[in-house]
This record gives sequence, C-alpha cells and structure tokens, in this order.
Amino acid sequence: MLLTKTLKSSTFKLALMCVAVFSGTVFALLGYVDWATKNYVYSRSDRAIAADRALLVEAYGRAGRDAVVSLINQRIAWHGFEAGAYLLVDPSMAFLAGTLKSWPGALHAAQGWVDFEAPDAAGHPRLRVTYETLPDGSHLLVGRSLDDLDRFVAIIRTAVAGGAILTFVLAAFAGVSVTRRTVGRIEAINDTTRAIMHSGLGKRIPLRGTKDEWDQLAENLNAMLGRIEELMREVRHVSDNVAHDLRTPLTRLRGRLERAYHREFDPESSRALVADTLRELDAVLTIFSSLLRISRIEAFDSRGTLAVVDLAQVAGEVADLFGAAAEEKGGRVKFESSGQVPVNGDRDLLFDAISNLIDNAVTHGGGDVQVAVRDEDQGPTVSVADRGPGIPLEERQHVLKRFYRIERSRSSPGHGLGLSLVAAVAQLHRAHLEMEDNCPGLKIWLQFHPVGTGQPDF
Repeated sequence: MLLTKTLKSSTFKLALMCVAVFSGTVFALLGYVDWATKNYVYSRSDRAIAADRALLVEAYGRAGRDAVVSLINQRIAWHGFEAGAYLLVDPSMAFLAGTLKSWPGALHAAQGWVDFEAPDAAGHPRLRVTYETLPDGSHLLVGRSLDDLDRFVAIIRTAVAGGAILTFVLAAFAGVSVTRRTVGRIEAINDTTRAIMHSGLGKRIPLRGTKDEWDQLAENLNAMLGRIEELMREVRHVSDNVAHDLRTPLTRLRGRLERAYHREFDPESSRALVADTLRELDAVLTIFSSLLRISRIEAFDSRGTLAVVDLAQVAGEVADLFGAAAEEKGGRVKFESSGQVPVNGDRDLLFDAISNLIDNAVTHGGGDVQVAVRDEDQGPTVSVADRGPGIPLEERQHVLKRFYRIERSRSSPGHGLGLSLVAAVAQLHRAHLEMEDNCPGLKIWLQFHPVGTGQPDF
C-alpha cells in the first residue's frame, strides 16, 4: 500500500524529474571527461611521435641517410618495439631500417598522419604514424602503437560508464527513499486526521523526535488541535452555563405569569408582576449583551485603527465613577498616576475593561481599591488592587473563562463575564494580563507595549 502511494505521489514524480536532470548532468560531465581524456592521451602521443620524427629529420640533415639508419637501430636496440614504430625505405621502397618490414601500401602521399593495421608487426596491429619523403627520395615513417592507448581509454570509459550507472542507481534509490519517508509522514498525518474525524479531537500526530521540519509541522498541528479542543470545551462550557443561568430566571418568569393567569386581575399586583418581569428580562438581556460584546471583541481585529490614548486619564475617569459605590461599602477608590501615560488602544474598550476590574474589586474586595497607572520601561501598566479574599492560585486562569465563578462568589450578583471581557480586551490590545497576591487581596494588572513599538516581548 505504501509502495503504491509512493509511486503515485507528486513527490516521487518530482524526485524522478530531479533524478533525470541530475543524471543527465552527470552523464554529460562524464562524457566530457571521456572526450577530454581521449583527446589528451592521443594528443600527447602525437606530440611524442612528432618530436621523434623531428629528431630523425634533424639527424638526416646533419649526416644524411646513414645517420637516420643508425639512430633508428639505436632506438630499436634501446627500447624494442615499445619505444615506437619506425621504418626507413629507399626511393624504390627497399627496406633500410625499422620495426616494420615493408612500406604500407595505403601510404601514397608525400607526407601525413594515418592510423592503420600492420599485420607484420606481431602483437601491435594498430599503429598511429606520421610519414614523409626525405630530400633524397627515401621514405621515413615514425609512429607508436595504439593498443596501450586504446586499453587506457577503454578503462576510462568503463569507469565513466560504471560511475554514471552507479550515480543513476544511487540517485533513484535516494529519490525513492526520500519519497517513501515523505509519504510515510504525510500518511501519519492523514491517519490522525481520519481518526479525529471518527473519534474526536483527542488524537495527536506522532512525533519522531528528529526535530526536523516534519516534527515542527506535527507540533504546530498538534498545538492547533489542542487549541481547537480547548475552544470546543469552552463552547460547551458556555452553552451549559447559558442554559443554566437562563433556566432559573425563565422558570421564575413562567411561574409568575402562570400565577397571574390563574388569579383575578388586580392592577396593583399586575404592576408589581410587570416590574419583576422586566427586571428578570433585563438580567437575561444583560447576559446576552455581554456575550455578544465579548464575541465581537474577540472576532474584531482593530489593531490597525487603534489611536494613542492617555491611559491615566481613562483610568482616572473610571476611578471617579466608582468612588460613590466604594463609599457605600465603607471604602474608597484611590487613584495614582505618574502623569500622562500614552498607549495605543481603543478608549471605549479600555474604559470597559478597567470598569470591570474596579467593579469586581469594589464588589468582592470590601470597598478599598487602589488603581495605579505607570509608564514603566517595559511599557505602560494599569493595576487594580483590593484588600479582599483574593482568588486562589489554581483558579486564576479559570476565572478568565466565560461564566466561571469561584465557589464563594456564587451567592453574589453577577454572571462571571466581567473578567472574560477584560481578557478579550487585553488580547485585542496584545496586553499582558497578570494576577498576583496583594497580601491580603488581589492585584490585577495589564501591561501594554510602548507607543510606536512592535509587539511586546513578555
């Protein structure tokens, strides 16, 4: 199955194209090596033959034909036939000296170069020779055997051919191996996706520990699957909480309407019923409005249209707004600022986020709240601290989820959407949201990146 998929894959086709191009290049290179080697060997042999002939002609010029005969005999005695092929004949073609016994019948011109077979030269049938006619009419032939050169060229060609075939085989094997590896990794991803479609998001793509690009892809896909699984859990959690939080007020509304339907009409009771009903409906509408607002903030990317806002001014306005509510609980909202603190942001969303932080601090922190805005080296920060019971460390990440409320807060008004809105605003502004102990109480702070810089490094 894997072999079939390998042969049908686009990676294998691409590998074949690469093998063909690579092999063609190697064959062309090796062909050039063969041609260059052959030319070099034969040209070197021709230069040696030409130099040998020049020495003989020079000897003829100094002392005549007898000097040539003597020099040829010396060369034959020194080196035997391996030194070369020689022949000197008189104008009547009678043998004078040399390794050949007679003048080749194919040599009719006065001079030239030629390759031919010499049957009377035992063991060296192929010769490459140059010949010429001397001034006295004698004919001089000088050459060398081609057998050694042919054997050398044949060895080179065998090596070139073997190298070319080995290169092609290795390239094809490498192409198939790479393709099988690629197809295997892709098939592992496909198997995981099919398992996810059949059994849910719990499956993950296996890693091989190679830390290569395939492992990086698998890690990214696994992280994406984890995020999708988390979002699905949050959707189910939100759906369950919406159903739970709406069931109680809607049940009360139905009970009141049913009692009003079965009793006699009383204007005073009817007005009270309508007032209670409106309050219940307002609470339901508040839940939906908060959910829609959070969803819009999470879905809308307004970072390209953010303007420079004075964070200190916005936080100061919110602190003044909640001052009366804190005094009713016997506390106060204390605001501190280091002056103007510019930040890239949406003023209305920042106002809503800080409002929710201070509202939670006033509601759950006993009234005393400290709001501080600072322009620090890492970026502008706004913090809201209270003196209440705080939030347990293990629940600090959960309270940012929609409808999540810690156990002791379930009896107080609210639906667990305030901090979710703060988290959405922080994510939109790429701000860092952190919670820490205030000893006693809780301190929540938002840190933004400085105006005119890129994304902060937290």
